[in-house]
Amino acid sequence: MRSPDFPITPAVRILRDLSIPFEPHLYEYEEHGGAPHAAVALRVPLHAVVKTLVMETEDRHPLLVLMHGDFEVSTKQLARALNVKRVLPCDVHAAQKQTGYTVGGISPLGTRNPLPVYAESSVLDLPRIYLNGGKRGFLISVTPPDLLKAIQVTPVNVAIPLT
Repeated sequence: MRSPDFPITPAVRILRDLSIPFEPHLYEYEEHGGAPHAAVALRVPLHAVVKTLVMETEDRHPLLVLMHGDFEVSTKQLARALNVKRVLPCDVHAAQKQTGYTVGGISPLGTRNPLPVYAESSVLDLPRIYLNGGKRGFLISVTPPDLLKAIQVTPVNVAIPLT
């Protein structure tokens, strides 16, 4: 049986160009469903579904944060870690302009503009993570060491459990 086709996004091209093994995972996208919906649809732990969040400093310098699906980012702790006054989520327009991806489909791989990437340190301890592959309803799974071959990531400790 033939495996289903999946989108060939900039993220997929980077992984292929670097010969990094990955598994594609397609699911039916649900508006505002986020990581919880993806985890249920793919039958994977929410903790292993890693959100790519586009944020910016008070000087409007954009950055990406990789966070577990069952946690949120403490922007105060992130600002302290970056030695800036404030970090805020980017608005939808700015996020799409900086990454080249549609919100809900933003991958840390293959962004339009090179952006610094910060990851909750415990994300890098997981055996396998599920990241957005660059399109809504499309995740790719990789090992953290393989992800680190593709992009430079700075570990941070800024997670707050979702309530």
